[in-house]
Amino acid sequence: MNKRKLGRSGLEVSELGLGCMGMSEFYGAADETESIATIHRALDLGINFFDTADMYGVGRNEQLVGKALRGHRESVVIATKFGNVRGENGDYLGINGKPEYVKNACEASLRRLGVETIDLYYQHRVDPNTAIEETVGAMAELVREGKVRYLGLSEAGPDTIRRARKVHPISALQTEYSLWSREPEAEILPLLRELGIGFVPYSPLGRGFLTGRFKKAEDLPADDWRRNNPRFQGENFERNLAIVKTVGEIAQEKKATPSQLALAWVLAQGDDIAPIPGTKRVKYLEENVGATEVRLSAEDIRRLRDAIPLNAAAGTRYPEAGMRAVGR
Repeated sequence: MNKRKLGRSGLEVSELGLGCMGMSEFYGAADETESIATIHRALDLGINFFDTADMYGVGRNEQLVGKALRGHRESVVIATKFGNVRGENGDYLGINGKPEYVKNACEASLRRLGVETIDLYYQHRVDPNTAIEETVGAMAELVREGKVRYLGLSEAGPDTIRRARKVHPISALQTEYSLWSREPEAEILPLLRELGIGFVPYSPLGRGFLTGRFKKAEDLPADDWRRNNPRFQGENFERNLAIVKTVGEIAQEKKATPSQLALAWVLAQGDDIAPIPGTKRVKYLEENVGATEVRLSAEDIRRLRDAIPLNAAAGTRYPEAGMRAVGR
């Protein structure tokens, strides 16, 4: 597994990370034994970059990741996030970027992860009621105190990124990016490169849609969050199958799976990009890692871009309330 540097911060991670969210919530039933086995297999395969957040499973995901990585602390990069507030029963309570909340959230994450320092600490969503300077100022204090090594933002807009960077160096931006979510190419990616900030795409497989495993919405578990995602509903689902068909056809030519082709495309967009495909199963992890062996020519990349142009996907990537929280 090759390593990549996230911007000019000095943070180096494996070219593929592992998104751990689905191990605790959102994508059907959880299986802790299989999840831990998946994390351990990721270590075997050279992955050292693990992504979680305090809201995933209302803290349970951080506990799981911490448990699985115990004994490997010196060789891994642990990223977690704060800002999306949930009650103990899982109710969503809004976004909080107030300085005191930042510090309390960090302390709680450190306890759940069982570590003394968080390698990469993201603001999960920008709080519209708190100036970004205040939030990042509090995050910078955590760096000075040795509780955090590097700072990141998630789903932040261009102006917010510029303002945040004036307070403290930002090492990474995390935003959805894939063959069917190419919006960052217009403004975000050029800005990150201008400012020397790394890019960590989440959902690089289109929340699993680009794998080709789903032929109809009913293929998703009944308690799967994706059933409420506009791209997985009704006519949108049917229209988006055309994208999957294109990916599948080109993947076959490259002797790769659709997942591997989609990930290889993201990896080919720049050496400052480290995607974090999520999975909770060893077999899908191993398939994803195979993407690092897929070589795409300039013609392959052009063909994919032409076949799946910007805004090709039908439906927004979140329901209305979720869309209001991105790009701030």
